[in-house]
Amino acid sequence: MSSTAPTVKTAAELKDQPEEFRTALEKIVISHAVNELYGARVFDEPAIAFAPHPYAKWLTCRVAMEEYGHHVRFRDLGVEMGIPAEKMVPGGDKKPLSIFEFPLKTWAEFCAIKAIADLAEILQVEDLAHCSFLPLRNLARMTMPEERFHVQFGKDFCKELCQTEQGRHDVQDAINRYFPYLPSFFGRPRSKNNEIYRKWGIKARSNEDMLADYLTKAKEVVEGELGLKLPEYKAAA
Repeated sequence: MSSTAPTVKTAAELKDQPEEFRTALEKIVISHAVNELYGARVFDEPAIAFAPHPYAKWLTCRVAMEEYGHHVRFRDLGVEMGIPAEKMVPGGDKKPLSIFEFPLKTWAEFCAIKAIADLAEILQVEDLAHCSFLPLRNLARMTMPEERFHVQFGKDFCKELCQTEQGRHDVQDAINRYFPYLPSFFGRPRSKNNEIYRKWGIKARSNEDMLADYLTKAKEVVEGELGLKLPEYKAAA
């Protein structure tokens, strides 16, 4: 944690903190609230209809419930911090991530998304698990087991699909089409926002470090566990 960063125990204490610190925390909370809700709407809830059997539907319902729950937790924290509720839903000031523009149409796509996109979310949540703002730190630690379940869900059902040649083809095709959306999830290199987050102990790692870690872990999942191929990542010039 940066030596600059105070340890803030409650949302009520934020009013006495520097504006840059408060603004940075608000950006983080708004982003998570917006994207958790948008993801639940465009991926998790629609996927229930694609699930191939009752057991899969049951678990998909659980995933959707937890993703909506993540939105509720971040929104409630934001309200405690004084953020207007209308800023923490799609259509407010914060646009959802571009990864949600992917047009979900199949079960294989959803399983691939859970396996490799929620892996990216794990890294983001892990980076908040030692945050200098204790309510956000606690929220991240509460959310982490559910995010790990979502990744395991994706891996398990991808493995089930990969037991047939058609299933392997469908999962690989989904990964090929979806993976290019994911590096942007980690933000731009040398990001000013990220520098501020690290200055105040909100986050611990740079965008570049997190992306490099993600690419390693994604390859372990796709190639090491599923026996498929992760598309090559080409950094923007």
